[in-house]
Amino acid sequence: MTRQPSGGGDFLRVTEIFHSIQGEGTWAGLPCTFVRLTGCPLRCTWCDTAYAFFGGARRTLDAILAQVESFGTPLVEITGGEPLIHPNAFVLAQRLLDRGYTVLVETSGAVDVAPLDPRAHKIMDLKAPGSGEAVRNLWSNLEHLTARDELKIVLRDRADYEWARDTGRLRGLDERARRGELHAILFSPVWGELDLRQLAAWILEDHLPVRLQVQLHKLIWGEGVTGV
Repeated sequence: MTRQPSGGGDFLRVTEIFHSIQGEGTWAGLPCTFVRLTGCPLRCTWCDTAYAFFGGARRTLDAILAQVESFGTPLVEITGGEPLIHPNAFVLAQRLLDRGYTVLVETSGAVDVAPLDPRAHKIMDLKAPGSGEAVRNLWSNLEHLTARDELKIVLRDRADYEWARDTGRLRGLDERARRGELHAILFSPVWGELDLRQLAAWILEDHLPVRLQVQLHKLIWGEGVTGV
């Protein structure tokens, strides 16, 4: 897939930079600085960050780094949109890592993750059928996930759950998780559409080595609130 340029030079198009509590994944609950980049080639049916598709402000990497530093938090997430459509997102990750930050990169799984600095922690989606974008999964990305990385699957209904369960088994993801070769597999229900108790029951019934993930930031601040 061809990445979209961020404008050339040492710039990125940024929707927002903010300091909050990490709401997802195995880092949930920790203070974290978020750098949300603008633009995404996917249109998932359940997307809750469509405001990042367009607009944003063109900012230098130095300005971004300075704002991140101002928050004084060692954990940083680069997100979007889809951050990896911007070539300079890879540069930003490297520069943050060189400064000693722990860097999380949240990506849709539709863009090649191989060029990412191996010190970064990838949080990579697989798109289930209910997203409307399952055809965009770049399956070769699974080869680049390591014991540092997390795989997230957002689920809308029972059909999505069965797809995720069967995909995990067929592609050896469950075994990789059990052996510690993949840090975590996250099953994340679409907010307000899939009952948590029902999803928990399915996971327990099938003895899956996955984490049921809820969006902690929505529990704290509510749905549709930006900058958190």
